[in-house]
Amino acid sequence: MKQNTRKIAGIGLFIAIVVVLQLTSAAIKFGVFSITLTLAPIIIGAALYGLGAGAVLGLAFGIAVLISGDATPFLAISPAGTVITVLLKGALAGLAAAAVFKAVEKKSKLAAVITAGVTAPVVNTGIFLLGCVVFFLPTINEWAAAAGVESAGKFMLTSFVGLNFLVELAVNLVLSTVIVRIINVLQKQLKKSEAE
Repeated sequence: MKQNTRKIAGIGLFIAIVVVLQLTSAAIKFGVFSITLTLAPIIIGAALYGLGAGAVLGLAFGIAVLISGDATPFLAISPAGTVITVLLKGALAGLAAAAVFKAVEKKSKLAAVITAGVTAPVVNTGIFLLGCVVFFLPTINEWAAAAGVESAGKFMLTSFVGLNFLVELAVNLVLSTVIVRIINVLQKQLKKSEAE
């Protein structure tokens, strides 16, 4: 019971961090959308608490994206498509990061963090692009034509993804060693509290 209470409290703390980071980073834009700074706490929470926590933290990230206004251009086109895409991309990015971390952790914690740090933005961006194709392609074709870009795919990669994805990936990779240290400290504290 005590262990479950600590786990719930820990996940709650990470949810708060994710929401605050997302709402803060909504003001930092590279291109059309803000960069995602919330993937690091999602990776840490997923590493500490497992697959379910990764999915919950990713879902909290998705909710924060909707609240922050980052999804407003898409909400005007298809509210249901936007909500589905944003929540799914967040939840699956957290779940995938947790799964990859757990699969690689026994070989090397640093490799596990780096792999999870690469996986999270790839899944996040991949699901976003898939949602664009499924729910918004006619409008994106119009946007591409208005911008003088010959294809919706090229427009999505240059306007929606481009620099944002590279910055998100770089942030995760640069923070990898810091994330490993944080995970090590927190895991020791969790083990100590479980022993009490």
